[in-house]
Amino acid sequence: MLRTMFHGLLGVIAITLVVAHPRSAVAQTMRTCAGRSEVIDFLDRNFSEKLTAVGKINHNAVLEVYAAESGTWTLIITDDHGISCFLLSGEQWQTMPSLPGVHT
Repeated sequence: MLRTMFHGLLGVIAITLVVAHPRSAVAQTMRTCAGRSEVIDFLDRNFSEKLTAVGKINHNAVLEVYAAESGTWTLIITDDHGISCFLLSGEQWQTMPSLPGVHT
């Protein structure tokens, strides 16, 4: 069930990236991507967010979730060149405990 939910989330993210990708020159000047170390430092320095979950999307990208004890969270994608882009962020992140006997 969790695997299905995760794949559904990835589908929504992929569609969002295609539809919402900035096309104008003004929109492209907004900095939403940077080197992975720069993005991680920004999340740690400004929100105290640490790596919480990671998953391989394909041979060229990794999906990473950063979250803080305060509940803030950020979803980024990092390509094989070490460039990370912000996808989503929010509040009230909750880590769900593993249930005995349930394998994901």
